[in-house]
Amino acid sequence: MQTPDFNLLVTLNALLCEGSVVRAAQRLGLSPSAMSRALARLRQATGDPLLVRAGRGLVPTPRALELRAQVSQLIDEAEAVLRPQAALDLKQLVRTFTLRTGEGFVETFGPNLIARVSSQAPGVRLRFVPKPDRNSASLRDGVVDLETGVVGKTLGPEIRTLGLYRDRFIGVVQPGHPLSTGKLTAARYAACDHIAVSRRGIDRGPVDAALELLGLERRIVIMVGGYSAALALARSSNLIATVPEITTHSWRAALHSFALPFPPPEVTVSLLWHPRMHADPAHRWLRECVREACAQQFANPSTNGTLD
Repeated sequence: MQTPDFNLLVTLNALLCEGSVVRAAQRLGLSPSAMSRALARLRQATGDPLLVRAGRGLVPTPRALELRAQVSQLIDEAEAVLRPQAALDLKQLVRTFTLRTGEGFVETFGPNLIARVSSQAPGVRLRFVPKPDRNSASLRDGVVDLETGVVGKTLGPEIRTLGLYRDRFIGVVQPGHPLSTGKLTAARYAACDHIAVSRRGIDRGPVDAALELLGLERRIVIMVGGYSAALALARSSNLIATVPEITTHSWRAALHSFALPFPPPEVTVSLLWHPRMHADPAHRWLRECVREACAQQFANPSTNGTLD
């Protein structure tokens, strides 16, 4: 079946509105002869004369009168589809956004983000879900609106990114631990018992690579899947937890935190989203809210994750 020429709908609408080939041609910026040819094509497509001569003018047939309202509505709907989106009214916006975030992000930046979103768009609801892996399929499939994390090789090449902040690794021990006093060296740090953190069960990471450059190797006695678990163990043992400084700030209360005695591994945490959401006004607004919430956190020196 041959695809119909939908441009004829615009022509038919003009003819039915004007009741004149000349005026319809002027309305669409066409010549009268071009409009006459278009009318002939419309008659052939519909099987109806549509407009017939009555004296010096044209009058619509019953079929044309039947089509008038339908065609006008189709044109209005098509123009609405192609028209630029109306300005976003945040006070009227009702929508749920799903954010997949790394460990500690909600505790660190959530209060600022929630306050910003609720004050600007009270009808918006945020849903935070954990991030068990770095697979970007959830962004691609539309299950997740935004994600935070470190950009790696497994990230889909189409994913858009925006840097939010830089974080560094630090050491954390319970009060009274041998490393809480005296001169701290890389050798003393490596010689103690350590907790390794890996969601994939890998026992080597950036800290081990930094120690290897110094000819050192730390002794890992236990592995866990998250930083909160590592800090819980450090709180009740003589084990060392090596964790990101910023996003573990609220979890390190009453623990002794210290800068690593060698160049600490650093990471850039970014905001990630799929390009199909890039131009969406509400999504663009939320991305800016996340960026501003992170920036606001660092503007407050009492909560920016600095060492004890």
